[in-house]
Amino acid sequence: MSDAELQEEEREVLLSIYDGDAAFKQLSPTTYQYKYGENDDLKSFLLEISWGPTYPSQKPCLNMNTFYNKHVVQGVKDKIAAHVDAEAEQWLGSAMTYTLFQSVQENLTDLLADQPDSIDEIESDANKLSITDENVQDESSKKVKKEQLTKAQKRRQWNRADGKGEKPRGWDWVDIVKHLSQTGSKPEYES
Repeated sequence: MSDAELQEEEREVLLSIYDGDAAFKQLSPTTYQYKYGENDDLKSFLLEISWGPTYPSQKPCLNMNTFYNKHVVQGVKDKIAAHVDAEAEQWLGSAMTYTLFQSVQENLTDLLADQPDSIDEIESDANKLSITDENVQDESSKKVKKEQLTKAQKRRQWNRADGKGEKPRGWDWVDIVKHLSQTGSKPEYES
């Protein structure tokens, strides 16, 4: 069987297995997501697997950098990606997406062991990060460049303010509306 035929067969199998499972989502014919854990739980995450054109002869691409995973610390993301990559290496040449999702499910507690239980712990871990000297520049070496306008840009600004010194039409409309709202409407007299 060719890779395209194997992909089509696996697609049908995945859709039949995960039919009705709210945690599973097919984004495209070659991209699938599975959510582990409950919504709004710090130990929940989303694993995205994308098939390349030569999948299953080639390992699928993993994505742990989805917006849903913003609370997951980088060490845990790396651990999950390494686990899935090692598992995919074993299954090259055969349908493996279901196997990869199940493998993560079976090893969930081990994979999430380093994930903090509270937002305070996540923030304290983020505060421990330090900036290396390579990325830091002296403030004195930074030069502030003043914005220089061209003659055409200056001319356009002058024309916007009406070069004759007059204000553009409608500049006081807000004041008229404010005045009318304060005075109210004129009562109509019956004749």
